[in-house]
Amino acid sequence: MPSAGLAPRRIVQLSALFTMFALYVAQLVSALVPYVPVFVAASAAGLALDTYLQFRQPGLLSLLGKIRFDVTVRQLLRDMLIFVGLLRIHGIDPLGEQAPLLIMVLAVYVMHFGCQAAAVLVRRSRTLPIVTRNIDSTPLRLSAAPPRLLARRSSHRLLAFSVPATIGLLVTAATTNALWGGIGIGVSIVLLGGGAVYLATWLLPKKRPLNDQQTIEWLDRWLADYRPTVAMYFSGGTTSAYQANMWLSTLADVDGKPLIVLRERFMVNKIDATDVPIICFPKVATMFSLENSTLKMMLHPANAAKTSQVLRIPTIKHAFINHGESDKLSSCNPYAKAYDEVWVAGPAARDRYQLADVGVDDKDVVEVGRPQLSPIKVGTGPATGSYTTVLYAPTWEGWDGNPGNTSVILAGENIVRHLLADEKVRLIYKPHPMTGSQVPAAGAANERIMAMIREANTRRSGARPGPEAAAELTRAAAVLDQLTSTAFRTSADEMEKMLLQGAPDGGRAAAVAQATAAWEEAYWASFPEWEHLIVTAPRPAIFTCFNQADVLISDVSSVVSDWLSSEKPYAVANTSGLSEADFRTGFPTVSAATILTPKAKGVPALLAAVRGEAEDKYAEARLELKEHLLGPSDPPSMDRFNGAVRALCTRADERRVRMAARGESEIPIQREDSIEEQVAEAVEAEAADTQDSAESEDSVTA
Repeated sequence: MPSAGLAPRRIVQLSALFTMFALYVAQLVSALVPYVPVFVAASAAGLALDTYLQFRQPGLLSLLGKIRFDVTVRQLLRDMLIFVGLLRIHGIDPLGEQAPLLIMVLAVYVMHFGCQAAAVLVRRSRTLPIVTRNIDSTPLRLSAAPPRLLARRSSHRLLAFSVPATIGLLVTAATTNALWGGIGIGVSIVLLGGGAVYLATWLLPKKRPLNDQQTIEWLDRWLADYRPTVAMYFSGGTTSAYQANMWLSTLADVDGKPLIVLRERFMVNKIDATDVPIICFPKVATMFSLENSTLKMMLHPANAAKTSQVLRIPTIKHAFINHGESDKLSSCNPYAKAYDEVWVAGPAARDRYQLADVGVDDKDVVEVGRPQLSPIKVGTGPATGSYTTVLYAPTWEGWDGNPGNTSVILAGENIVRHLLADEKVRLIYKPHPMTGSQVPAAGAANERIMAMIREANTRRSGARPGPEAAAELTRAAAVLDQLTSTAFRTSADEMEKMLLQGAPDGGRAAAVAQATAAWEEAYWASFPEWEHLIVTAPRPAIFTCFNQADVLISDVSSVVSDWLSSEKPYAVANTSGLSEADFRTGFPTVSAATILTPKAKGVPALLAAVRGEAEDKYAEARLELKEHLLGPSDPPSMDRFNGAVRALCTRADERRVRMAARGESEIPIQREDSIEEQVAEAVEAEAADTQDSAESEDSVTA
């Protein structure tokens, strides 16, 4: 159980906090007695423990910050107790020796706060109103970031630079010679003062970037030069980047000049490798640079709270493309009527919107297929290999936590148990990346399933690929990582990353595709054909797993719709509580599937049909359902997608012509945000400041 795994960690955390408070008590008592050996040991141990926890367990200390016992208070208390001890130790003159030391310690704190003020100014000067990637940003006068210890880690800085002062004072306590204390404190003053001066050099014109207005003017010039026509707009949380990443290959092949528009700063480096220019607009006001650009339309793979802000731009047409289609209600959200058009894969989604009656007119629904499914290979018949590869890819529990959303909780362990019982099955388990994020029971079940698979592997044996296979995978991974990721220094901030992620080299996209194919081949070759696999990393992608599998077991989700392009058998777990007849009627994507109950007793019959040992009675139904869900194979999906792009761009051009004819260009454009949006931006700014503060401390929730 998860709680059993967390208990030792909690014990260690509580023990560390108890030890810290015990050292404070020991320091106080030994200072009052006084007893120098214990006093010196307790003072040194307290600082050492605080420093260790700050660097290794920052989340634990963040709990103390919530009760206003942060690092500054802790260090101030520690120093105060040291001076209490010095007052009690015989041989140290309180006025002649200790008073200067006290003044010097106060100077240390003055220097600390001065250094912190410089760090805040530097961080603000290095926070631009936009963030870019795949764009040459050298005209912005970007520079490398200052050392992280100085600019972003105030707690670490105070503790590290206080070490000389504390050591000097403790040596004074042990020897009654105030000179050592003066030397130690002097070193701390020099370190903090020098750090503040060094940070201040980033405020000089040579290292200072363009101001906000100049940055926006540069962006306007870049947009005028690049002349974008099609953009993908995306906003979301830290785990939602996959919704945009699945459209990158399609966006790269689109007719026109593509662009990616983001709203959250952290999302810039969550987007996978692509040559498409990326611009992040954290605030609404800066985003309206797009209004005066050549941009004609935007693609929206997800509904987000900030989508309404970009819909205000009248010169741009908007198409909702979704990040996957299924029979869930989320696939026909009423919000879709806010867009000019809703692009779907095939007739099934069109019917879904009309049946849902959510206000989306049929004339605004455009069938474009699913261009990103082209890497999926079509099955060639019954599985004839030594092992039948089964891909179990359940979805997550959804925002409402309905048990019928995912099979993991009610059926997952039964499905896996039946599969592992078949000696000729090789299982690939790929859970949704958000499994357990909403319902802890789903996360617990997911952990138990993975434990079952690992235990089953211990009962299997056979020939394994030689060391050359692992070496080839390592080599392929290194090549792919070199192409798709950028190595940043530990101290690199947002501005430095912008500088390093400028305009990509020509031909990088083709090189990435080739390196990805090589890595995938090396990945699958590095495992024996009899070994069950658990895939939780972004690589290999779900479509690559499709090509390895003979059959899919999943839930009502877009995975099922995408799998149908392979024309291979599949099964869907029914944990909704509906009868099989009602389940098939309510969810058309499962009409050509084998339906599994929570007990999963239908797994053996499914495997028999996959192997050709029994009739595959859903073969023809899968072909019909494939076309109903994904549209015809001819013309290719990418051609239909580009046709839709051209048509919507034409509508945008026609509107501009009409508005120009009416003299709209002479009407001043209102750019003032509404009160609600001003409040929203203020909240966002406050949240961003909080996040910056958290990042500066490198703290996480314990």
